[in-house]
Amino acid sequence: MFEWISSPEAWVALASLMAIEIVLGIDNIIFISILVGRLPAEQRDKARTIGLAMAMISRLLLLFGLVWVMGLIEPLFQVFGNEISGRDLILITGGLFLLAKATHEIHVSLELKPAETTAKPTVSYASVITQIAILDVVFSLDSVITAVGLVDHISIMVIAVVASVLVMLLAAKPIGDFVDANPTIKMLALSFLIMIGFTLISEGFDVHIPKGYVYFAMAFSFAVELLNIRVRSRHAKQQESIKLNKKIKE
Repeated sequence: MFEWISSPEAWVALASLMAIEIVLGIDNIIFISILVGRLPAEQRDKARTIGLAMAMISRLLLLFGLVWVMGLIEPLFQVFGNEISGRDLILITGGLFLLAKATHEIHVSLELKPAETTAKPTVSYASVITQIAILDVVFSLDSVITAVGLVDHISIMVIAVVASVLVMLLAAKPIGDFVDANPTIKMLALSFLIMIGFTLISEGFDVHIPKGYVYFAMAFSFAVELLNIRVRSRHAKQQESIKLNKKIKE
């Protein structure tokens, strides 16, 4: 099972797969961060941990069910000349769910009245965990199919999946806190989820959008928003300094 340990190529494959799994996990982290942000503060850490634990379990279960996973690629029926497989159905359903959820979250964020902005709307703990579980399956399917296509050893796949989820677990809270503290970042993240939803639906209909383009667009938009946050922060400090100087002169 671990005969690959002496092979340099296997270690390169492990490192490459871990990097890919971490990148694919970014979508999962964003989604979990937004969902748990609507829970009471004392429940968020537990919900994040449970959500990422379910992500790891669903990935491992799919890995050990390789025959079933690969069977999902077999066509079931045709729609407008496109062959639809079990994998396609999961991707399309997951994409539609992401579109609906992200649109709903944007609506909730924009419809808050001024008097309500200090109190976040909360949802039930069970509903948040359920929604995380549903999307974990979709993201896990993409992750596992990538792993199967890249390496041959199941042990390498398991190590890469576990390591990537541990990295996600460490990154989830800082990312969640940052998203909560910056409403514009949350809106940008929700826009990313809409884009990811369209990408999943396109993949389901065999319209393949290179993931590099999607992640580049996300990274570029995020970098621009970080510059905006920095500018706003400096402007706010200048305004505070001006007010303080006025008070001193008075």
